Amino acid sequence: MRARLMDRISLLLEKPVKFAKPACLGGLWLVAVATGGLALAAKPPIKIGEINSYSTMPQFTQPYRQGRQLAVEEINVTGGLLGRKVEVIARDDAGKPEEALRQAIELTAKEKVDVLAGGFLSDVGLALSEHAQKKKRVYIASEALTDALVWDKGNRYTFRLRPSTYMQAAMLVEEAAKLPAKRWATIAPNYEYGQSAVASFKELLKAKRPDVEFVGEQWPAQGKLEAGSTLQAIMQAKPDAIFNVTFGSDLAKLAREGNQRGIFPKVPVVSMLSGEPEYLDMLKGETPRNWIVTGYPWDQIDSHEHASFAANYYRRFHEYPKVGSVVGYATMQAIFAGIKKANSTDNEKLVLALRGLKFSTPFGPAEFRAIDQQSTMGAYVGKLELRGNKGTMAQWRYADGKAYLPSDAYVKARRPAAAMH
Repeated sequence: MRARLMDRISLLLEKPVKFAKPACLGGLWLVAVATGGLALAAKPPIKIGEINSYSTMPQFTQPYRQGRQLAVEEINVTGGLLGRKVEVIARDDAGKPEEALRQAIELTAKEKVDVLAGGFLSDVGLALSEHAQKKKRVYIASEALTDALVWDKGNRYTFRLRPSTYMQAAMLVEEAAKLPAKRWATIAPNYEYGQSAVASFKELLKAKRPDVEFVGEQWPAQGKLEAGSTLQAIMQAKPDAIFNVTFGSDLAKLAREGNQRGIFPKVPVVSMLSGEPEYLDMLKGETPRNWIVTGYPWDQIDSHEHASFAANYYRRFHEYPKVGSVVGYATMQAIFAGIKKANSTDNEKLVLALRGLKFSTPFGPAEFRAIDQQSTMGAYVGKLELRGNKGTMAQWRYADGKAYLPSDAYVKARRPAAAMH
């Protein structure tokens, strides 16, 4: 499968470039300028205010920046939106909700952006969502995964792209329920995302397997995991399996310590996000085998949509895409589709256009479910494996997000009534 994908990418790379910076486009750029560039320049741009943890999570947000940059270049070289150029004004939130809020206030008041987007950490996403509600400004939460964003603290103006903690937990529970394990322990960062992920996993696993029990839990502060003491405490509970929600440097510490202690792969692990290239690149040869994970086996996906995106991304940035790349690109695609459907940047019209909106992503078609404004974009589920000295995903499948959304009744019980209108 990998060979077929690489052959497809190689063929696509031989085709004429359809996007890029002006210096890279040659004759195509000159034609675009001659036929539409002056018209675009004569009209005010459509402004997207983008806020993300660029300085604190560069392994994700740098690919994210490149993915959304690619999407903006593509739309502008074909004439922009509504006859106007698209411009992204980006700000760094330093991983802090208060800084994200400060930047959001400046973007809406001073820069007069038409739409807000971004947010990596869940508490940052919630801060931006609250601001969006107060200012009646559409906010596309690209990465923040907490369920509260579209349920308990959902509002009319907030839409979320990535599959939530509930959705990814549901994807993983399908596999976890097949394990003979009855005694489970959890390790998760002690903030909104980790708490939400563990709550959803417990709820969904017990619904499928009433015989399981949760015998231990550890809540390290994000970015400050002490792997030795955490694993020692977890193993004292004698779990049959572990649900892990750590990521970034914490994940690397946990995997290294668990490998050295012989805990992995002896104790089965189900782990959210750990199959994403951003984190596998950090783990390298220390990637623990047979973990059941959500992730992105970019080099094995053979769909035309994905191969085209991967080729364009490689051509533009001379590196292969990561999950951040896909999320950044798809965030812009969703915004562009919403503005086209609304035929306006008026935020009230945009809200109506985005509800039920169908849009394309490198993973395939997706839509924003009207009842909670959650996207149906899915994720890949598989097992970690070492190939050479590098981690990858094996035995994977694409889990379409639509199949892992809860019922309307479930949403109505959690989402404020005012957010439904």
